[in-house]
Amino acid sequence: MVLGGKKTRTSSWRIMVVIDMDPMSKPRQTRSDKWPPVRPVVARWRAWADEIRLACKKEKFVPENELIMEFHIPMPKSWSKKKRELFVGKPHTQNRLDIDNLAKAVMDALIKDDGCVHYLEAKKLWSVEGKIKLENKHRFN
Repeated sequence: MVLGGKKTRTSSWRIMVVIDMDPMSKPRQTRSDKWPPVRPVVARWRAWADEIRLACKKEKFVPENELIMEFHIPMPKSWSKKKRELFVGKPHTQNRLDIDNLAKAVMDALIKDDGCVHYLEAKKLWSVEGKIKLENKHRFN
């Protein structure tokens, strides 16, 4: 929370939140997506964004201008147990989910003017279950 140019902390203020849901890229939207009926992918993203906002509100997390994001991508069910054990926690390098689109989806869901974000650190990892970790980066001197 910023008041008069100084950062103040309250007892309910959080600098990190973990949201237990699968990461999702933001779909490209057209002008026609402003009015019903919207395409299913856009409706799915809007519901996902509502859940992200609700989870952050519940945990009292307010994103600031310097963000760290960690996306945990769930492994396919078709993978063998051995392959799952091998890949858990390793970097996700497939083209299916671009890291810039994942970050854009979260920022568009949480921040009205995401142009104010001047520092962003993001990574995506394989995981058993999907989750998103968000953290405000602070430098204390």
